Amino acid sequence: MKQEPFEIERTFNAPAEKVWKAITDKDEMKQWYFDIADFKPEVGFEFEFTAGSPEKTYVHKCKITEVIDGKKLTYSWSYEGYNGKSFVTFELFDEGDKTSLKLTHEGLDSFSGEGDFAKESFAQGWTYIIGKSLKEYLER
Repeated sequence: MKQEPFEIERTFNAPAEKVWKAITDKDEMKQWYFDIADFKPEVGFEFEFTAGSPEKTYVHKCKITEVIDGKKLTYSWSYEGYNGKSFVTFELFDEGDKTSLKLTHEGLDSFSGEGDFAKESFAQGWTYIIGKSLKEYLER
């Protein structure tokens, strides 16, 4: 059975340009997301980072598949040594001095669905990353 993608929407008290920079500049990403060695918002650019729980970390392998400058960013998301491939999309909606962000993570059903790969784990992770970490970074 195909799972519905995970979606989360949040509105930030920050202009779209600032939100775009936060999700595409590696130095800013380190402050709210993951420690990514290099990142360029260009189709075909590949990057990786290591993250997980204190018990187990995973090498995340990603490749950018779509960029609409200032509005949309999509990349593949898979794990070294594990089956499955998913896609993460950030969409920005300019509301003047505020910006709405919609994050969609689709293809979660391509992973095992157990433990760290359960939809609930992704939901918790993204809710924290987008709803708390990014929000605090943008609004401080």
